[in-house]
Amino acid sequence: MEGVDILPHERSKKQFDVDAMKIVWAGSRHAFEVSDRMARLVASDPAFQKDNRSRLGRKELFKNTLRKATYAWKRIIELRLTEEEAGRLRFFVDEPAFTDLHWGMFVPAIKGQGTEEQQQKWLPLAYKMQIIGCYAQTELGHGSNVQGLETTATFDADKDEFVIHSPTLTSSKWWPGGLGKVSTHAVVYARLITNGEEYGVHGFIVQLRSLDDHMPLPGITIGDIGMKFGNGAYNTMDNGVLTFDHVRIPRNQMLMRVFQVTREGKCVQSNVPRQLIYGTMVFVRQTIVADASSALSRAVCIATRYSAVRRQFGSRDGVETQVIDYKTQQNRLFPLLASAYAFRFVGEWLKWLYTDVTQRLQANDFSTLPEAHACTAGLKSLTTTATADAIEECRKLCGGHGYLCASGLPELFAVYVPACTYEGDNVVLLLQVARFLVKTVSQLGSGKEPIGTTAYLGRVQDLMQCRCEVQTAEDWLKPSVMLEAFEARSARMCVARAQNLSKFANPEDGFAELSADLVEAAVAHCQLIVVSKFFDKLQQDIPGNGVKQQLQNLCYIYALNLLHKHLGDFLSTGCITPKQASLANDQLRSLYSQVRPNAIALVDAFNYTDHYLGSVLGRYDGNVYPKLYEEAWKDPLNDSVLPDGYNEYIRPMLKQQLHNARL
Repeated sequence: MEGVDILPHERSKKQFDVDAMKIVWAGSRHAFEVSDRMARLVASDPAFQKDNRSRLGRKELFKNTLRKATYAWKRIIELRLTEEEAGRLRFFVDEPAFTDLHWGMFVPAIKGQGTEEQQQKWLPLAYKMQIIGCYAQTELGHGSNVQGLETTATFDADKDEFVIHSPTLTSSKWWPGGLGKVSTHAVVYARLITNGEEYGVHGFIVQLRSLDDHMPLPGITIGDIGMKFGNGAYNTMDNGVLTFDHVRIPRNQMLMRVFQVTREGKCVQSNVPRQLIYGTMVFVRQTIVADASSALSRAVCIATRYSAVRRQFGSRDGVETQVIDYKTQQNRLFPLLASAYAFRFVGEWLKWLYTDVTQRLQANDFSTLPEAHACTAGLKSLTTTATADAIEECRKLCGGHGYLCASGLPELFAVYVPACTYEGDNVVLLLQVARFLVKTVSQLGSGKEPIGTTAYLGRVQDLMQCRCEVQTAEDWLKPSVMLEAFEARSARMCVARAQNLSKFANPEDGFAELSADLVEAAVAHCQLIVVSKFFDKLQQDIPGNGVKQQLQNLCYIYALNLLHKHLGDFLSTGCITPKQASLANDQLRSLYSQVRPNAIALVDAFNYTDHYLGSVLGRYDGNVYPKLYEEAWKDPLNDSVLPDGYNEYIRPMLKQQLHNARL
């Protein structure tokens, strides 16, 4: 049962070049080398130790995070790391901290929405961490509905200042990371009021705390919103509450790259197109999709390694069967492995899309923006929902031990699951995608050709009539067959939803009534995008012995598993027949058998250190059980043989002396 000899044997069965796959996973040799170097740097430094995190109280946990974040910044300066290297170092430190919001939201907001002068003033301070910033948008009463925010910014022309105010309890800023105890500044989103008129929600740079003693400035009430889900997890972050009592800031602290308020209080649209701000949104969502592949691959790595180490039942010659050899385990685990790779490659494509959109915006070409906005919204929703569900599935795939904090999976789930809500609630985002798809379908006869990820809708007449030509299980291994099935399913669902909507006199009433159906159509469209981008990846030159074959296997597992899970869509729209669905399942089982000898090597290709994985079950050497036993004795409850409270509570109960007990 020791398991130490299991994983080397598993690695000897691989049928591809793992080192070549590591480079494919990383995106390039350069990206691999940077990540590998930073991962090892963090793993080898005792200052970044994290295995006691789940046992710490909130204050101790938070102080420890402050120490690590500050030490990481010190190392970044000492080693003169590039921006790319610094980002990877923070990634592998693997602890949510105020720096995430400073670099991930505060700095990009100023870069995206600030004028040249504002950037010159604020960014040098932020880059040196002489100020620490956060992003204060969400309020106690409003999150997804940004236009419903209640905080006000009223212009006082006499003093050339804005008055920032929280008029209600529900206007309190609520949730911004880094706000509770650390941030000195925030980009605050508020309703702009000038000359008695409202002009929508805009961003303002507001100093929150003194740079001398860190105390809140006059008129500002600020604190932490309290404990969140899980042990350790996101409790390392000081998510905050913030209210303003008529706080004054200079006019030039409104972010004015796109929309400006003059000295006289007049509102002026700048010559910079407002659509430029959408470029930042595409960037943030692309990052979230990349993070999804990282979190999912981490959970899959733990579950795959432990499934190979763990043996249960089916004893042959006195040796029980490895859990990974059971088809039920493969059927649950291997589609998640395939999803990790699928999300990685669609994330790569989104990087390209961001560059393309940015270049077009700078050239005043906004033609692709609605499609890019819908695409990134949908993929953010699809990948984060799937990843959160998959982490929990990986926990269950590890049996009872998956529930231990030492498995790394409970904390990973607790840290990851907020991604389903922040940067857009996942259902709300899918409704935005559905709105775009219905509009695209309604314009098909107007001569306006659908573009990008909706281009297939330009062939809607063919897709409404086509019949799947699969006759054998192997036919499902033809890219054209698979893509046509997914395109036909999505096209038919979109057209059906658009037709149903047209029956309503008021389109908004129809949208509200049919919203659940519309979400399903949006999911079908987004799944098609992921499948098609996986196939696009396979069209590239992929070096390394056996690497492309393994990726092909994973691509078909991803697609066929989706077909199986959403069989009702494919059958009810007439895309495939029940017989073809049965053949798809046959092919899926065959692919599981092909992936099985390569499973450990495929998760090794993620190149995660044991430090980053943070899991006794997912250890590279497979030495699970001795280490799990060792870990148990580190718990504070085991500091003494008798528990605190024995004499007060347990002894009186055992001795039938409860009348004497001081309860």
